[in-house]
Parts: sequence; structure tokens; C-alpha cells
Amino acid sequence: MSGPQYRLTGRITVPLPPARAFELFTPRGEQRWVPGWRPRFPLPTDDDTAPGTVFETTAADEVTTWVVLSREPGHHISYARVTPGSRAGTVTVSLTENTTGHTTVDVTYELTALTPTAEPALHRFATDYPTFLHTWQEALTTAT
Repeated sequence: MSGPQYRLTGRITVPLPPARAFELFTPRGEQRWVPGWRPRFPLPTDDDTAPGTVFETTAADEVTTWVVLSREPGHHISYARVTPGSRAGTVTVSLTENTTGHTTVDVTYELTALTPTAEPALHRFATDYPTFLHTWQEALTTAT
């Protein structure tokens, strides 16, 4: 039995055109602005955005497995993600050019708690989602 499901969407701006901003949301590209983000690929890959690409990350002593679901360079990338015993779902990043030539980025997390003990942490993540995206905005502004 799984716990509550959350659909969280927020918007940030990246001071780059969409084609360049897209690179920042790829598995390897996030290393430029996410502290501690180090994707590990079980198979060598030249294109880390190819649908079906699998990679893992570790944060706060949890390993998360990611799979690229779809991508359209400069427009969107979508991932499935599973943190065993904790949560599973998708992350979608959609990019559009705004009137200043920069990129408006909509970030949507759809997550489900996999166990009752995972529910409080997922609820905190949902409650803190605006702050979470604000830290993305600050890190991306600094990195670009």
C-alpha cells in the first residue's frame, strides 16, 4: 500500500536562452549548480538525455534511481525516479523562452510515499516546495 501522492509545480527563471538552459537540467548538467549532485551511470552513455537512460544519485544517505522518460532539447525533459522504501514518481522540467530572451522553467514533481514511515518526509518536501525551488533559482542564477 502506498501513501499520499503529491503533484507540486513551480516556476523559476534562468538567464539563458532555452537551448542553453536545457543543458542545466540534464543528469550531467545539474552538476554545475547542485551541490553534491554526482550521477552514476550503470552503462557508459554519451547522451545522458536519451530516453531510457538510467542513472543513480545519492543524497542524505538515500540512493535514488532515475530513468529519462522523454526529452525535447530546449523544451522539456522528464524523469521517473524511485527511492526504495521512501518515494517514487516523476519530475518534469518544461522550458519556454520569455520576452527577455531568458527561459521560464516549470518544474513539476509527482511523488508518492511508498511506506507510511516515508509520509512525513514527503509531506515536509511538499510544504517546503516553494523554498526548494527558490534555492534552485539562487543556485542557477549564480551558476549562469
